[in-house]
Amino acid sequence: MENVKNIAVFASGFGSNFEAILEAVADHRLNANIALLVVDKPNCFAVQRAKNHHVPVFAFNPKDFSSKEEYEKLIIRKLEEYHIDWVALAGYMRLVGPTLLSHYEGRIINIHPALLPAFPGTHAIEKAYDYGVKIFGITIHYVDAGMDTGKIIAQAAFEKNENESVDEVETRIHQLEHEWYPKVLQQIINN
Repeated sequence: MENVKNIAVFASGFGSNFEAILEAVADHRLNANIALLVVDKPNCFAVQRAKNHHVPVFAFNPKDFSSKEEYEKLIIRKLEEYHIDWVALAGYMRLVGPTLLSHYEGRIINIHPALLPAFPGTHAIEKAYDYGVKIFGITIHYVDAGMDTGKIIAQAAFEKNENESVDEVETRIHQLEHEWYPKVLQQIINN
């Protein structure tokens, strides 16, 4: 496997998309090396998933730094240490700042559990459900300085069943994410 790209996954929580990416690599659906997990919550479950798969973890607490620029400079040093080509945000609950954005311009991807530009930010599934939308979905996009405003790469959607609960919708959203994120990452790194 020559010219395999190194990906760093950024997460803040449970890490199910991180796990799906790791499984896609193991199944040869994603020809990449998941070289590093970066988390802003040192005790999040994604860290345990990384340990299970022997993926190095860089964990930091933003409160330990005087500014976003300060911790992003440290992240960049870590990313360079692991020769990271691409960054995949997978439930990373922070806006990426200009320091990291400029260093990895055009090489940071995010997955969002709604059909952008509708319902950006946190709690997107609940917001869409409460609004009464009939079509739910996911968006994979490049990251820019805004909140979920980067150029859209791919979207996938489904129609909500009449009596489907928000939890059932969320389960279907995660299934879409786990199917589509590795597939789109493969397409991006192939180009």
